[in-house]
Order: sequence, then C-alpha cells, then structure tokens
Amino acid sequence: MNVPFLDLHLAEESAEVHDAIKRVIDRGWFVLGPEVEAFEREFALTSGAPYAVGVGNGTDALALILRALGIGAGDEVITTPLSAAYTALAIVMAGARPVFADIDPERMTLSPAAAERAITERTVALMPVHLYGQPADLPALETLAKRRGLALVEDCCQAHLATCQTRPVGTVGIAGAFSFYPTKNLGALGDGGAVITGDASLADRIKRLRNGGQIDRYRHVEIGVNSRLDELQAAILRARLPALPRHTSRRRLLAQHYRLALANSSVTVPRELDPGHVYHLFPVRAQRRTQLQDRLRQSGIETLVHYPVPISQQPAFAALGRADCPEAERAANEVLSLPLYPGLSTEAVNAVADAVRKEAS
Repeated sequence: MNVPFLDLHLAEESAEVHDAIKRVIDRGWFVLGPEVEAFEREFALTSGAPYAVGVGNGTDALALILRALGIGAGDEVITTPLSAAYTALAIVMAGARPVFADIDPERMTLSPAAAERAITERTVALMPVHLYGQPADLPALETLAKRRGLALVEDCCQAHLATCQTRPVGTVGIAGAFSFYPTKNLGALGDGGAVITGDASLADRIKRLRNGGQIDRYRHVEIGVNSRLDELQAAILRARLPALPRHTSRRRLLAQHYRLALANSSVTVPRELDPGHVYHLFPVRAQRRTQLQDRLRQSGIETLVHYPVPISQQPAFAALGRADCPEAERAANEVLSLPLYPGLSTEAVNAVADAVRKEAS
C-alpha cells in the first residue's frame, strides 16, 4: 500500500488550466489585467462577499487588511498560537504586536474566553484562524468584538467555502484573507491570495496598497507594497474555481468515512462542530504521535504534523515573552494529519483508517 499525503497533479480541470495559461500568454498581459478583474468578481460571488481583491499571497492579504484598517505601531492583535507562523507574521508586517490567546480544545481554534482575557487597552483587533477548514466560533467572537469595539479579521487561508451557522467565513468580520498556495482547497500553481470584504472603501484602499500606494500610474499617495496577483495565477484559479464546490463535497464525504472508520479507536478525532467545515486537513490526536507516524510510514502511508511548535514558542517571536497557552501546546504535541484530498479513494481512506486503528492500539 502506498498512500501519499497529497496529490497536486492536475486532474479533471487539466485542459481548462492549460487553456487558461495559453489565453494569458497569447494576450501578452501579465499583471493586473482582465484575468485578475474577472477572478475577483467570480471569487467574491463564490465566497458570498460583495468585493474581492487579489494579492500576492495569504500573508499579504492579512497584513493589507490590517494596514487598510489603520492598524500598526502600538496596536495589539489577538490571535491563536496554533496555526502557521504566517498568521502572526502578517500582524508584525503591519507594524502591530501579536498577542496569543489559547485555543478551544474541541475546535482547536481561538477561544473567545481566552481572547477576552487577553484584551488590553492596546487591543484593536481579533484575528481567528479557521484552522484545518473548521470555522472558529464566529458567533461568540463577533459578539466579543462588537462589545469591546474591536475589528474582527478572519484568517480563511484554510477555509475556502467554509460556513459558520450558514454564514460564509470571511463575511462575518470586516474582512477575510485567503491563500491560494498550491496545497489549499483552491490552489494556484504558485503563490496567490485574496481579501474579501463587504466594505467598498476598504477594498479600494487594499487595491491601492497592493500596488505601491498608487492611485494612477506614477502617482503614489501613500506607502504601499508590491503584492499583486498575476494574470497567469488568476487565470489558473478561474479555471479551477468551478470545481471547488464539488471538491469540497468530496472532502466532506471522505472525512465522514474517516470518522466512521475511526470511531472507538485509540486516536481522538476532533468533533465536527459545524457542518460548514471544509476539511482542508483531517487531523487526529494521538498520545504517541511519533510512534504512530513512523509505523504508518513503514506501511506506506504518508502523514504530516500541523503544527508541531506553537507560534508563541517560535524563536522569531521570543521578544514577545511567553504566552500561557496549555491547550495549544497540548494539541501541538498530539495532532497528526491523515491524507485527505479530492482524488483520494474511499478504499484508500478505509485502508489508512485500518492502519491507524492497528498501529495506534
């Protein structure tokens, strides 16, 4: 048996992607052109938001939202320590200070109670991450943000098409950031990102900031950055976007197969707390994770760990001081991601689950 963790080869949309690439090459327009404009309209519609702005990557999407909101030096943004470090790096890029609050042990996303305890007079925003495709507790976080006068900025980089109590992620807060890194549920063939928002003035400012602060050619009215989604990646994303709902349904189906097959096993499968979960990853929690991962590897099954070191313990953030986040630390020591992608067969899922039950016992 050989089950890779992920397969990034083009499948059913291969012809459409090749046609899209040819279209851009034949047109000879490669930056901020008709493909980006069309993708922004199409992604906004798919995501349930009035506006979308294409940018260079998901990290820039987060940082540009914060900058466009006027968040910077002297401000604090509360976020989760259990995520890719880029979530916190985006806060630093905007000039603000990340503050880490612990996770809800069931959702493994930012705990609203822990976030409230972390609020100080310098706190200006909450930045939950919809980790693994599971929406954070947005109703509680939205209530907290409104009550304390904070901006709610959603990191949706792992949560394309996810919903929370039927509301699309990225539309509950002031804005949502998406990544199109090739491994994401909607992946480009390189880097890419987008912001969605219902605020027209915020969208306009992000468009200006992503392009060096220009309002027209050679007229820079503020300090911006160079973070533009290019025409090739936009065309590729347009070609792949129509399959996203179908691929999302497939991910959910495979996840349910895993849940049934791993019921009453010695690993813990995190609960699905909202049917809007889109299963970017399928994590389980194992007390002897390293041993389990090694045994699965020997059986031909590839797994990955997301994320072994909480951001709050990364050397890059040592100057912030130690954050007390025991639930995040516990999860970082236990979580193991099993293979899950649209092209995976149900037979492979059952074989992986059988191997997990056997090796974890």
